[in-house]
Amino acid sequence: MCWLRYTFGYSAQVAAQPKSSEFHYGGQAVIEGVMIRGQKNMAVAVRDPAGKIVVHTEPLTAGIYTSSISKWPLVRGLIMLWDTLVLGIRTLMFSADVALGEEEVEFSGPIAWGTITISLIAAVSIFFLGPLFLIGVVDRFIASPLLSNIFEGLIRLALFLAYVFAIGFIPDIKRVFAYHGAEHKTINAYEDGASLEPTVVGAYTTAHSRCGTAFLLTVVVIAVLVFAFLGRPPLLLRVLSRLLLIPVIAALAYEYIKFSAAHGNNPLISLMLKPGLALQRLTTREPDETMLEVAITALERVLAADEATETTD
Repeated sequence: MCWLRYTFGYSAQVAAQPKSSEFHYGGQAVIEGVMIRGQKNMAVAVRDPAGKIVVHTEPLTAGIYTSSISKWPLVRGLIMLWDTLVLGIRTLMFSADVALGEEEVEFSGPIAWGTITISLIAAVSIFFLGPLFLIGVVDRFIASPLLSNIFEGLIRLALFLAYVFAIGFIPDIKRVFAYHGAEHKTINAYEDGASLEPTVVGAYTTAHSRCGTAFLLTVVVIAVLVFAFLGRPPLLLRVLSRLLLIPVIAALAYEYIKFSAAHGNNPLISLMLKPGLALQRLTTREPDETMLEVAITALERVLAADEATETTD
C-alpha cells in the first residue's frame, strides 16, 4: 500500500508566482525528497545516502498538460488525478533508487506502469468495494436502503482515517510526512513572497488548504453523499455503480478543493476547510533544516526550468 502512503504528500496545487499567477504548482513528498510539478516542467530533489541532493528535471511534454481540455471544469479534476498517480509513482520509484544509493536510476518503464495498475486496483478494492461487501454482511438487518448506503460510507470513512492514523507510526513514513511538511512550508513561503532560505521557510506552517490529504478526504465524503441515494439494487449493479462513479466523485472533489481554496476568506468556506486542515496534522511532521533544503531545491529548479522554457518559446 505504498501508493497511498505517498499520495498524502501531494499538495494539490500551489501558486506559481506569489499573489498573481493563475497557474498552480503541485508538490509531493517522496522518499527522502520532494517533487514539484511546474507549468511545463517537473523537478524532484532527493538526498542520497552520502548527503548530496540529487535533482532530476524533465519537461512535461504530454498533451494532457497543454491541451485546452485541461482547463475544463470536472475534466481537469480527472487530469489532475491521473497526473498525481503517474507522475507521483514515477518520482516515488526514482526517489527510492536514489535513497538506496542505486547507481542506475530508472525513472519509468514497465515496473512503473505495473505499480500504477496495482495501486489503482488496491485503492478501489479496499476503499470502495471493501465497505460495500462489509455492509453486505449485515445488510439484511437494515430496512432502509438510504441507511445502508450511509453506513457503507461511514465504514469507508473509518477505513480511510484508520489507515492514515496507522501508517503515521511507521518510521520511514514519518520521514516522508516530514518532507510533506517541508514541501508545504516552502510553498507557503513562496506564495507569501518570502525569501527561500531554510531559516525563513521554517517559520511557515506545515498546513496547506489544497493539500492532497484534503482532496482524498473530500473524495470519501462526497462518495458518502453520492452513494447514499443510489438505492439498493442487486450486488452486481451496486459494484458497477461504485466503479463507474469514481471518476465523477474525484472530479467533484477537485472542483470543491479548487473553489474552497480560492474563497478561503469566506467564513463558511473557512469552516468547511477545517477538517482537511486538521487531518494534515496526521500527514505532516515538522521538517528539519536538511529537509527544507531539499524542498527549496526542488521548487527553485522547476521555477528556473519554467522560466527557461518561457524564454525559448
